[in-house]
Amino acid sequence: MPLAECLTVLTTTDSADKAERLARGVIEAGLAACAQISAPVTSVYRWRSAIETGEEWQVLFKTTAARYDALEAHLKEAHDYETPEIIATPVVRGSAEYLAWIAEETVAR
Repeated sequence: MPLAECLTVLTTTDSADKAERLARGVIEAGLAACAQISAPVTSVYRWRSAIETGEEWQVLFKTTAARYDALEAHLKEAHDYETPEIIATPVVRGSAEYLAWIAEETVAR
């Protein structure tokens, strides 16, 4: 599989429990091979003309470009944010074995 076909996809949520539910749901659906939940981060952002600060948990998914649309749809459906952060970044290099594992784990079932 060409490296450009692998992606990391980031989202955030406001609790560890919600982050784990999002991660488990995506993995159970076969939309990503792995999800990593990072400890709380402080997010500062503008929302509806106000500057907000909040504690969030980041969830980073390892997937393929072929599964991105389904992953995005799943996150939008499962997420409780009105406008959830969903950002995909292409993997430009990586271990061939690891990238092959991502491809194997995300084959549409």
